[in-house]
Amino acid sequence: MKMIIHIFIILSLVSSISFASVQDFCVADPKGPQSPSGYSCKNPDQVTENDFAFTGLGKAGNTSNIIKAAVTPAFAPTFAGINGLGVSLARLDLATGGVIPLHTHPGASEVLVVIQGTICAGFISSANKVYLKTLQKGDSMVFPQGLLHFQLNSGKGPALAFVAFGSSSPGLQILSFALFANDLPSELVEATTFLSDAEVKKLKGVLGGTN
Repeated sequence: MKMIIHIFIILSLVSSISFASVQDFCVADPKGPQSPSGYSCKNPDQVTENDFAFTGLGKAGNTSNIIKAAVTPAFAPTFAGINGLGVSLARLDLATGGVIPLHTHPGASEVLVVIQGTICAGFISSANKVYLKTLQKGDSMVFPQGLLHFQLNSGKGPALAFVAFGSSSPGLQILSFALFANDLPSELVEATTFLSDAEVKKLKGVLGGTN
């Protein structure tokens, strides 16, 4: 019995060692090839402290658009130092009535913290159950990886939030844009969404879709 326990401990240690990082970091090289695990590593001799700092989140984004909102991402390779570390973040600016439409991040879960204003946020599980919460300053909410979710400014003034992701490249797909901002034939959109021809063409016109 003791031998079995010892073997188990040794195997656990070997397993942990084999999956441990073999280098301190892998600063993204945007000129190199990209793989599912991230960007190629920059030559360590060319890495500086600037690769591990990002200053883009201190400025409000432009909310003069159809969704009255702006997302400022700090993802790889823009924030080169986070490449391969399994983290990233972004700033959300929402004008009054602004919304981050239903979307998904296929590569990461998300945690949001409200800095200013009131945000109605929620996600839909794979069982189509809705989890909805009104968040005030200082409140947080988590959105599981791959699930549709949204954020809406439900207050009377501008709202600000910061979000963190469990990946340096979480990915993004916005449902409305996926359906109505491309050249997917209108008849297919109608057949798969049960919307009328007039409704589909109106939404394509608003979001820039064709066909």
